[in-house]
Amino acid sequence: MSENKQQNAAEKLAAIRHSVSHIMAQAVTKLFPGTKTAIGPAIENGFYYDFLFPNPITNEDLPAIEAEMKKIIESRQDFVKVTLNRADALTRFADEQFKIELINELPEGEDISIYENHNTDGAALWGDLCRGPHVANTREINSAAFKLQNIAGAYWRGDEKRPMLTRIYGTAWENPKDLKAYLAFLEEVEKRDHRRLGKELDLFSTHEEAGAGLIYWHPHGGRMRVAIEDFWRQLHYRNGYEILYTPHIGKSWLWETSGHLGFYKEGMYSSMEIDNQDYYIRPMNCPFHILVYNNKGHSYRDLPLRWAELGTVYRYERSGVLHGLLRVRGFTQDDAHIICTPQQMESEIREVLRFSLSLWKVFGFNDIKAYLATRPKDSVGEQDRWDAALDSLRNAINAEGVAYEVDEGGGAFYGPKIDLKIKDALGREWQMTTIQFDFNEPERFDMTFVDTDGQHKRPYMIHRALLGSMERFFGVLIEHFGGAFPVWIAPEQVAVIPVSETFNEYAQKVAQELKAQTSGVCNLYLTTELSDDRMNAKIRNCQTRKIPYMLVVGQREADEGTAAIRLRDGRQLPAMKIEEFAAYILEKITSRSLEL
Repeated sequence: MSENKQQNAAEKLAAIRHSVSHIMAQAVTKLFPGTKTAIGPAIENGFYYDFLFPNPITNEDLPAIEAEMKKIIESRQDFVKVTLNRADALTRFADEQFKIELINELPEGEDISIYENHNTDGAALWGDLCRGPHVANTREINSAAFKLQNIAGAYWRGDEKRPMLTRIYGTAWENPKDLKAYLAFLEEVEKRDHRRLGKELDLFSTHEEAGAGLIYWHPHGGRMRVAIEDFWRQLHYRNGYEILYTPHIGKSWLWETSGHLGFYKEGMYSSMEIDNQDYYIRPMNCPFHILVYNNKGHSYRDLPLRWAELGTVYRYERSGVLHGLLRVRGFTQDDAHIICTPQQMESEIREVLRFSLSLWKVFGFNDIKAYLATRPKDSVGEQDRWDAALDSLRNAINAEGVAYEVDEGGGAFYGPKIDLKIKDALGREWQMTTIQFDFNEPERFDMTFVDTDGQHKRPYMIHRALLGSMERFFGVLIEHFGGAFPVWIAPEQVAVIPVSETFNEYAQKVAQELKAQTSGVCNLYLTTELSDDRMNAKIRNCQTRKIPYMLVVGQREADEGTAAIRLRDGRQLPAMKIEEFAAYILEKITSRSLEL
């Protein structure tokens, strides 16, 4: 489809969704008299509308609202734009406090747009404060191609001090086939939800009673994290990085100097007093790395310095936006800072980009797009530095052949950046890697190096996080694989299953041999299923736990010194001697294979 056709199709679908939002509000106000209306935009994949109901409603009320909406659609109402002056608009919506607030914020003298629903006789049935656009008539909406999904609470204008409203979410499409496909997609999303799988596979938990937005890694999740972090460290040493460990708190001076107290204080936790000094728990790692740099003098011969840290930081997020592993208050960044000369800038950026792309491919993410974020209005640093940095970022993207879009004004106040977004197994896009220039902190902390001419000069500093944070990456990883992880990071890798209690002893012998033959290379996570359950129940249980390999052993296997190999997806491999299987699984683990 051409770009113009794609845009036209997207605009048409947005108009349908916005129109269905109005139809839902019309249905709600008819079914629940006294309900006050707020706003109802089209959003990605659907729409919502916020209401203040005289009495609470639940998801059980949604079918009745849907039925009334279908009646409205089938009555072939026109969407008619009406323009009013401020006084008439205020009179029109005199009983709607949220509309009154919106009207009063519009510029003086500006005409105010309303969209009304008219019946076939031209009589107005319902109207809403709105700029549009809408479809011309409800007959352009397929009454079998929308569905109300759920209700949620939402503060008016996102302000916790304002009224709590009831938000009804829905989805709408051009035809029932598209709706069916989208609902099937949502079912798959639900199956892969990292919060559900995290509980089922015993990977992590959260505990509101001990503090919202904080993650507790369980033994299985801990095993996975160790495997990922060990690999991460190996790659960093191989790519010329050194690894730092720095404190979790620092005096207020540190955050004042870095600019965080001036630019980011709302995202930081309150200070604590220690020895009559204010200390803050860190929201970032970078000031600590700068202190390490400034601990001694540096010459151009020392640069570039590549310093990485798996540093845990804490940032305040409103409780309403916290979401499992994906939005938390405490998380570990796979952070690094590259300190280099201006001449080294472009090659270092390209190397970081190459590093990141290679890392994502190991985890099975190959569909990657870059977003080049340019200078925002409120920023610091000389324009020529911004231009040079932006050119370096663009050249690196082009050199690596990565598709990209320009995010105008999307850079941080202290420098331009590249964001890498990956697509998971369901085609959803996640923003993960960030490669960020910083013209602010080298200046604030008076970072220098001695150049070839003997003069002290300011180095360039590049912030970068490849995986982003361990918590968010782990959430994305769980959903990408649906919990069926590659064997090299699986929390349980092998289960030995005897066909009956008679063969428990041989099952234990198999387990011991596997452990012995793999211990020099890896710590194989292996279980021996010796419960009283029947063999088939044990197999089902291991499949539910998504264990990659099940070794089933009975009389034949005991006689031949083998095991029957069953995969978690039901496939079977030929029976193998224990030493054969040990070599087989070691190859899968050491090569970090994505396939069983």
